[in-house]
Amino acid sequence: MSFEDPLAPPPTRGSLFTRSRPLRAGDVAPDNRLRLDGIARYLQDIGSDNADAAGFAETDPVWILRRTVIDVHTPAEWPDRVSMRRWCSAYSTRWSTMRVEMTSDKGARIETEGFWIHINRDTGMPSRISDSTLELLGSHTDVDRLRWKPWLAEQLPEDGTDVPFPLRSTDFDPLEHVNNAAYLHAVEEHAITRPDLLQVPHRVVIEYASPITTGEQLTIRRREDSDALSLWFVVNGVSRAGARLTRLTV
Repeated sequence: MSFEDPLAPPPTRGSLFTRSRPLRAGDVAPDNRLRLDGIARYLQDIGSDNADAAGFAETDPVWILRRTVIDVHTPAEWPDRVSMRRWCSAYSTRWSTMRVEMTSDKGARIETEGFWIHINRDTGMPSRISDSTLELLGSHTDVDRLRWKPWLAEQLPEDGTDVPFPLRSTDFDPLEHVNNAAYLHAVEEHAITRPDLLQVPHRVVIEYASPITTGEQLTIRRREDSDALSLWFVVNGVSRAGARLTRLTV
């Protein structure tokens, strides 16, 4: 798959993991739209719940997120309650893509996909997924030769607008890395200046290269044109992650 491709449809077999939750006022923008960082938190929560319910929180406890894709076809707006379905769309022996679909009775529709890498807790390196978890992943899809391919290939540009983005103590997880939702907080902060993109069906892709840790100074480098907003998360002149917001054409 590439940046322009649609996300995989729901599977026709296997039991999908489901959850529902009300939208909270703390996760919505002034226009009552569920913010991008709110979506990221919901994805983290259903991922943790899925791991606990399926048992791979014990057999395969450590995963890192390499890419998140968020397709907002119709935004969720408070007050509302969203229903979520989670399943595997492709996998290999060390990583998988996990789809989450969010819908509501009021017509919200948000499609997402995360590229997750299984990590050995002792070495910190990618490691083989347990047989029981591979069996579960395979119950949803026959795509079992998943390979990593970047969707955001553009390197850190020399030109662009640099904006400091001070990190807060609440932005860090137990590993002392910036939490995935905090990156989307930064994307949301810049996206609100582009209503031509944010107020129509849109796609956000964020890819993570290496973690941002406590004590580091983060700058957002911004470049935009009529069709897209691109961001780079820069520490000491090196891009640690990149994000891109465009109109949704798939």
